[in-house]
Amino acid sequence: MAFLFILINYFEYINLSKSMSFYNNVKNASIYIKDHIKKTNLIYSKYFSTLSSNEVYFKLENTQITGSFKIRGAFNKLLSLSQKEKEKGIITASTGNHGLAVAYASNKLNISCKIYVPNIASDIKVNKIKKLGSKVIYFGEDCLEAEKKARKDSNKEKLAFISPYNDEYVMSGQGTLAVELIEQIKKLDVVIVSVGGGGLISGISKYIKSTWPEIVVVGCSPENSPAMINSMYSGKILDIKSKPTLSDGTAGGLEPGSITFPICCEYIDQTILVTEDEIKKAMELYYNNENQIIEGAAGVAIATFLKIKNHFSEKKIGIIICGGNIDQKSFLSLINAN
Repeated sequence: MAFLFILINYFEYINLSKSMSFYNNVKNASIYIKDHIKKTNLIYSKYFSTLSSNEVYFKLENTQITGSFKIRGAFNKLLSLSQKEKEKGIITASTGNHGLAVAYASNKLNISCKIYVPNIASDIKVNKIKKLGSKVIYFGEDCLEAEKKARKDSNKEKLAFISPYNDEYVMSGQGTLAVELIEQIKKLDVVIVSVGGGGLISGISKYIKSTWPEIVVVGCSPENSPAMINSMYSGKILDIKSKPTLSDGTAGGLEPGSITFPICCEYIDQTILVTEDEIKKAMELYYNNENQIIEGAAGVAIATFLKIKNHFSEKKIGIIICGGNIDQKSFLSLINAN
């Protein structure tokens, strides 16, 4: 019995050590990248608060440099590279926002960059990537196919591969958003985060629960691309093909062995899937009442709030507006379509 007690305490110690290590990694990342990113605003929404008996706050990563949270992980990863790795250049894969962030960071740090994008990638995001000087290579029908090809070529060419989510430095960088949340508000009871590969929600949830252990973390995805959420329910990473979705920023599957998968399983408290119509209506509602254009991935989080808003009462709810990379013409065409 004494041996068993010691063994249990040992594993508790290991888990605590890992949590503290991640906490320190995120805190360090917030210091490393602070001169390269914006500290985005957390705003109270009177309109969305009136829709339920809760206080609703939006974290505006759509106003971040390059228009999404991805710049956090990109800079943290690129700043960690050795001088030799920087001189040789890098390869990454993305549906757009990660690629745009890496293109921007590599341009600022004078690192040559090749970015693989799936055929579904947004034209506005790809054009922005090209303007920043990165080479764009189209491959595959979703981000996972592009990732596999990019990783294969990075091994062949002996170049550093910058994963969109399956990387400790990237995940720690995304977690700096939680550092800001804790500085900006005394407490949140609920946080709603859109989920693709899980880098953002892993970084936020693992860090934020070290300060607010009772916070409810809600992960959400489009029904047309539910790879992480369906994998969580199955207890293993599933090979799921995405259908077309307005939420291109969360579209695609998961790499086998992704470090984000066990974190999502442990730290996400609720999962929600939303339809394309729900995403569209959420984007329109946000535009009409908050006067900001947002992309589909951010619409997923708002649609989730609208779906579950009456599940909570007198709570402080934070919603991550993860990106705004959609041009006005395309946005207005979308919300005005029948």
